[in-house]
Amino acid sequence: MASDPRLVVIKDDVPAVVAAINELIQKEVLIGIPDSTANRDEEEDGAMNNATLGYIHENGSPKANIPARPFLVPGVEKSEEPAVARLKNAAKATLSGDVHKADKYLNDAGIIAMNGARREIQYGDFEPLKPSTIRNRHRQRGTKMRDNERQYLELVSQGMAPADAQAAAGIRPLINTAQLRNAITYVIRKGKT
Repeated sequence: MASDPRLVVIKDDVPAVVAAINELIQKEVLIGIPDSTANRDEEEDGAMNNATLGYIHENGSPKANIPARPFLVPGVEKSEEPAVARLKNAAKATLSGDVHKADKYLNDAGIIAMNGARREIQYGDFEPLKPSTIRNRHRQRGTKMRDNERQYLELVSQGMAPADAQAAAGIRPLINTAQLRNAITYVIRKGKT
């Protein structure tokens, strides 16, 4: 019986896959307001930047009589399921040796979580603003008082509860200039192993 000669090619991808896995496990997807890019438009020296404002609003400041209006953690938590699905896809892509696809999935996870935090600012259920805050908002913007702010103040002066007046006038806590919301971003960086 004659043997059937065959050509057998063995490709060893193990080193490349191990290298890709090591690269992936060193990466972190971080959501928030990086201090290095947190400046506000027309920020004065010594003025608070978006990172500081975000921290204060997320945690509150009893000393400044500012209640906590958490948006970052709840927003990221609400987007956890689809973001984790992208992280799993990044791991699968890494195992198959497709580092570029893995990076795409990491970016997708960051975008999903970032948009979750931004959505929370837009639609979250927060303690209503005080009439004194609404009276001073235009000064923070350096503009005239808006019609919806006047409407809010009129409704409160007529006895409507601040939360109801705020909803009727279309005013949102945490959104005055939208700079805080727009400052929320994500970064992918090498973390500690």
